[in-house]
Amino acid sequence: MDSFPLIAVLALVTFGAVIVFALRSKSKTEDRLEDPTTSPSALAESNADK
Repeated sequence: MDSFPLIAVLALVTFGAVIVFALRSKSKTEDRLEDPTTSPSALAESNADK
């Protein structure tokens, strides 16, 4: 039995999952940047105290 179709399907599914994850992360980051109530980052917040 040739395993190429199985490997191709698994690769395409993985690629699709990575694309979906990247788009969701991009959307969340953009929403966070537009929200005036959030701090710039946890690191910036801790460095501001020094």
